Amino acid sequence: MNLDNCPRCGKLFAKNFRDVCPACLRDIDKEYELCANYLREFRGSIITEVAEATGVSIKQITKFIREGRISIMNAPNMSYPCESCGTLIREHHLCDICRQRIEKDKKQMFQEIAKKDEQKRAYNPSGVYKGLERYKEK
Repeated sequence: MNLDNCPRCGKLFAKNFRDVCPACLRDIDKEYELCANYLREFRGSIITEVAEATGVSIKQITKFIREGRISIMNAPNMSYPCESCGTLIREHHLCDICRQRIEKDKKQMFQEIAKKDEQKRAYNPSGVYKGLERYKEK
């Protein structure tokens, strides 16, 4: 049996399929119901309105959306923050600008690695340290 502390309340619980204790899981389910009911009644709401009206954090509402529990297909104004910059988005985890920046950084990193490898080969093309040649058995 795996024991763990609940990340929400800190209580010790037997960890199984969920990462939170049963009491917090019930609270999360209640929060979901509040959000879902509010969105059924006010389809044009934005995430901050839902958070203020229900008392559920934007982080938790975002988690509901990412888990697929709350669909934003029928909520035209609903969006959630980009994980990097906080810009409101409707799909993925990052906005287009952050995704492009990360791709650019990744490409630059691979180019730098390739350049360093090329410099190493140019300095020592055989891959063998020259100073060891005199110790080879003849």
